[in-house]
Amino acid sequence: MTRHYSGSQINGYRRKSKTPDLELAPLRTSSPARNGPVPMQWKITQVFADHDEALINRRLPKELLLRTFSFLDVVSLCRCAQVSKAWNVLALDGSNWQEVDLFEFQVDIEGIVVENLAKRCGGFLKSLSLNGCQAVGDSALSTFARNCPNIEQLNLGSCSRLTDHTCQSLSRHCPKLKVIDISSCNNMTDNSLRAVGRGCPMLFSVNISWCEMMTAAGVAALAEGCRGLRTFIAKGCRHVGDEALYQLVRRCINLQLVNLQGCRHIQDEGVVELAENCPSLRYLCISNCVHLTDMALMSLANHCKELVTLECAGVSQFTDAGFQALARSCLHLSRMDLDECVLISDATLIVLAAQCPRLRSLSFSHCELITDEGIRHLGTSPSAKLNLTMLELDNCPLITDNSLDHLMGCRNLKRIELYDCQSVTRAGIRKLRGRIPNLKVHAYFAPSTPPVNAAGGTRPRYCPCCALL
Repeated sequence: MTRHYSGSQINGYRRKSKTPDLELAPLRTSSPARNGPVPMQWKITQVFADHDEALINRRLPKELLLRTFSFLDVVSLCRCAQVSKAWNVLALDGSNWQEVDLFEFQVDIEGIVVENLAKRCGGFLKSLSLNGCQAVGDSALSTFARNCPNIEQLNLGSCSRLTDHTCQSLSRHCPKLKVIDISSCNNMTDNSLRAVGRGCPMLFSVNISWCEMMTAAGVAALAEGCRGLRTFIAKGCRHVGDEALYQLVRRCINLQLVNLQGCRHIQDEGVVELAENCPSLRYLCISNCVHLTDMALMSLANHCKELVTLECAGVSQFTDAGFQALARSCLHLSRMDLDECVLISDATLIVLAAQCPRLRSLSFSHCELITDEGIRHLGTSPSAKLNLTMLELDNCPLITDNSLDHLMGCRNLKRIELYDCQSVTRAGIRKLRGRIPNLKVHAYFAPSTPPVNAAGGTRPRYCPCCALL
């Protein structure tokens, strides 16, 4: 009897492997026989013979077993395939392999595994994640594209060996592709975006973060062919600026999620164009787009009434005027990250508390002008008492224990960050946690000053690092 192990055999000894045994188990393909394709029903019936001694196989209908296997992960399916012939047929049925995530095995996954997986799953496979599988190359993805024409979601993030050839293969064979992530695939260029735009018209989500060779020309080609785009993520793309935004938003007017974190060439004009053309925008990240001013916020306030999440950390030119206009117009705001927006003051908090009833998560770290008064307006507002779950106040030197007192009515508060808030005490934190028992408080208290010695002088004030050095 042949035994299949979860590792390969070397000189009769077993070598364990963390990788799911995708290459040792027999393949069940849908290739036609001489008289036509072999019905799956006949194959299952054949292996479920009357003399099968396993009680579970005799008592449970095979359809129910097949349905049970559909809830198992990759490793569990491979293990079940080694139990018996009957379970091998059921576990390796393509209907159980519609969604595959190999992230946990990223170190071990090589091209041959992806090729065998593609041959086994065929047209059943709709979602595959190879995130972090750096050993996988273009050849494996070419085989995958030919065998899995119905793929809809594909995550190739950090697959650093992949080049434009992969996207060209996907363009030729995978017209149903809807979601693709090629973040940190540094060898891909504008040709990848041209290929995807030409061959994948159903695409509605694309992530090209940290692909440093992609420019406005590639974004234009993508937008021309995929006008139904709703999600565009381009974090850290240094060549994506206002021109890329113009090309994108004039063709893809249904954009709802846009992430431009770290795209330092974005100016106010680009965000204005985005706001005017995409009124359905719900999520926008413009963190570290350092050239933006209140003009961008004003345009969002005028055109993007459905905005729910705004992340603008590190945009130091934003002021209270911009955020006040935004708060008065975008009443659905739920999450805001205003870290290092150093010009905002209590005035922003007062308007947010009064105008935005759905606020759940707020970050004001390094906003050094915020005081207890602003937190009082926020913490005592009806919306915060009901909805506020997370508040970050790191490095806000004017925040004291009084702010914690004002937050005691926020019963749904789950986390608060108070790093380097030097006027907040342990007693104030204990009092707050007494009122909100499930609250997680992240804070840091510097070591106390060494006491005066008997001779009347003071001990040298060395920090632990200096002492080690």
